[in-house]
Amino acid sequence: MSDLRRFALDQVARLGPRFLPFADVATEDVPLSRLLRLSLFQVSVGMALVLMLGTLNRVMIVELGVPASLVAIMIALPVLFAPFRALIGHRSDNHVSAFGWRRVPYIWKGTLLQFGGFAVMPFALLVLSGFGESHDLSPWIGQAAAAVAFLLVGAGLHMVQTVGLALATDLVREEDQPRVVGLMYVMLLLGMMASAFVFGLLLEPYSPARLIQVIQGAAVVTMILNGIALWKQESRDRVRAQAMKTAVAPRFADSWRRLTEVASVRRLLVAIALGTAGFGMADVLLEPFGGQVLGMSVAETTRLSVVLAFGSLIGFGLASRVLGAGARRVSAVAGESAGANPMSVALWGAAVGVGAFALVFASAAALAAPTLIAATLVAGFGAGLFSHGTLTATMRAAPRSHVGLALGAWGAVQTTAAGVAIAIGGAIRDVVLAAPIGDLATPYLAVFAVEAILLALALLAAWPLARRAAASGGVAAVGATAGGVDKC
Repeated sequence: MSDLRRFALDQVARLGPRFLPFADVATEDVPLSRLLRLSLFQVSVGMALVLMLGTLNRVMIVELGVPASLVAIMIALPVLFAPFRALIGHRSDNHVSAFGWRRVPYIWKGTLLQFGGFAVMPFALLVLSGFGESHDLSPWIGQAAAAVAFLLVGAGLHMVQTVGLALATDLVREEDQPRVVGLMYVMLLLGMMASAFVFGLLLEPYSPARLIQVIQGAAVVTMILNGIALWKQESRDRVRAQAMKTAVAPRFADSWRRLTEVASVRRLLVAIALGTAGFGMADVLLEPFGGQVLGMSVAETTRLSVVLAFGSLIGFGLASRVLGAGARRVSAVAGESAGANPMSVALWGAAVGVGAFALVFASAAALAAPTLIAATLVAGFGAGLFSHGTLTATMRAAPRSHVGLALGAWGAVQTTAAGVAIAIGGAIRDVVLAAPIGDLATPYLAVFAVEAILLALALLAAWPLARRAAASGGVAAVGATAGGVDKC
């Protein structure tokens, strides 16, 4: 069995540099097989995202009749934890452990939170499905239990993803850190595609019992994948442990101030927030839109997540090729990476997103499910370009000793913006639905119109950053370096 596993990993490692974006980051010290094994934590995160943002929100809104605003609030509850991603990244940068570990304790705590949320979720769905009507259980009990389950899963995946990405950057050279994070996000998209496809098969035909079995299986698979991902990744270093015990850890407030004291970094974070909100506001509504307006089944709307992730994967791959075009060099003086301007890539992504929502409007006008599928693919492509561009820009803006903080800041802004947008989108849908305006598609189209406006605002916010970076030759960092100098 071990020989078979080794053979499979070797084959994947050989194919990786040809077909996986960022796979050329692998070295003899850190082979691709090790990076791919570590990336399994992203697969578990992708599985949780598909389950919460795709399958469960459609089932609760359409099959269980839960108001979209309430479902949106449940899905947005993890936003309460999202701002702490920057703090978690900072704490993992400076964690003191007897073994010298910095990342492993936080990843394992996050895994346990995910498992706990999935353990509570089936019982909450039983009450929401009407089980409580014959057992004197108030509806609010199921709603409260579902909210707790969503919060636990969301908090766990935020912790696992933030610290897991920081661990990935620890394993490679400094100049390769943005690319290894990109590889991790490619694996997140592949995990989302695979999970959505499997969930679609398992839930056809749909029944509450099948859904509960899927959730329980997701809890077990999460523990297994994250355990395999962590195995022998972070070496024990007692010398570092002793040094960190005597060293004075920097305060989070000081580190955060150093990262955001540059005006261009603040503008970058604003652009990330606007663009992420623009792409993410309809996450809770896209599948119900397909089910209620276009008549798509649960399995068909679940597969929209596959299409969205596939489009994002294409966007990431193209962005990787563009940003890595030409000879890649590192300046010994300033530590700058040569390559294309990441903010230009982000601008193209936002522009593509505006076009995607125009296609969504066309699908509603023609009642054409294939048009919605095409729109979802284009939206995923734009989101991939935007995410990669802003991710690379944030990595280049970070001080070299604060990788975890920078990744946490990017994730905190992105996740918070997405969660708030989801909650607002659900509320807009319910308000318009309550008013006698238009047909069944009107409440959804109102949300899609707001998304297009947000993406246009993201274009305006990012344009000065892209222009100044282009004026400097396209190789300068967007924001602060270790010395806190604005290079734009």
